[in-house]
Amino acid sequence: MDLQAIWFFLWVLLWAVYFMTDGFDLGMGVLLPFIARNEREKRVIYNAAGPLWDGNEVWLITAGGVTFAAFPVLYAVMFSSLYSALMLVLFGLIVRGVSFEFRGKVESPGWKRIWDGCMFLGSLLPAVLLGVAFANIFRGIPIDGEGVYQGTLFTLLNPYGLLGGILFLLLVSVHGALWLAIKAEGDLHERAIRLAKGLWAILLAVAVLFLAASAISTDIYRNYMARPLLFVFILITVLALLGVRMFLARGALWRAWFSSAVTIAGACFYGFIGLFPRMLPSSLNSEFSLTAYNASSSPLTLKIMLGLALVFVPIVILYQAWAYNLFKGKVTEETLSYEDAY
Repeated sequence: MDLQAIWFFLWVLLWAVYFMTDGFDLGMGVLLPFIARNEREKRVIYNAAGPLWDGNEVWLITAGGVTFAAFPVLYAVMFSSLYSALMLVLFGLIVRGVSFEFRGKVESPGWKRIWDGCMFLGSLLPAVLLGVAFANIFRGIPIDGEGVYQGTLFTLLNPYGLLGGILFLLLVSVHGALWLAIKAEGDLHERAIRLAKGLWAILLAVAVLFLAASAISTDIYRNYMARPLLFVFILITVLALLGVRMFLARGALWRAWFSSAVTIAGACFYGFIGLFPRMLPSSLNSEFSLTAYNASSSPLTLKIMLGLALVFVPIVILYQAWAYNLFKGKVTEETLSYEDAY
């Protein structure tokens, strides 16, 4: 495997890890207005995500940084082509982050409603628009030979792109409901389990529809047909999705959550395995597409980055594993009474 292929895999992996980790707190933010019935339950949701959400977003920064350093041409074209959508994502992430810190500063119901609304909007926008963006990458972006985007934000809001947005929204919502079920107690815990089961059924239907739509709107199955062994990745993803419901039925919530994480990662790899070596296909002309080879940095740069990644990525993983272990317990009345609680 050459350096470009290795970094293609690592690039996809970093995006998948971001979706797995930040996905559950995005999901809880989306579910906040629909599942929390009182102030205490809202605080449980904030404190279930609070100690971990900013650490999760390290993976977003890492994925963006790797795009810039390993595939600078891809970075320039992708971030300019998807500029409007990504600015909305950034806006959402900013107001969501501010919501964690500002909500409890004033003891006013109106003040808290404002920040609850920002939390919902700041979770909904990234959840939908990231799904729309990646579905459009699978479908192909209208970029010309100079890498100039020939479209608008509404070009991305095509049926396949919107279906991708709905799929990603459901993925993170199920992920978030499972995390809330793990962290909450009492009635909120039971409602989170029921919601996860209900959303899972809708997710299954949309996932089947997305797989079928991909065969019509994209050519990502071309690699799979050429190398049938690759279908193992789809099989693992499907089994992980089915495993979510099986573990839910058994009450094994941690296993259900890990199965959900594997499903999200599998959905990410599913599309990019089908695209390889393309990273940003052009819907205008296949010759305009950006690949892992025509968009990458020099071999020396990739070698240096690989060495740094082998040192620092495990450190980040160990730190996050420590943080998750530290905050693995449920959010209790004692937790909410802490001075630094949200």
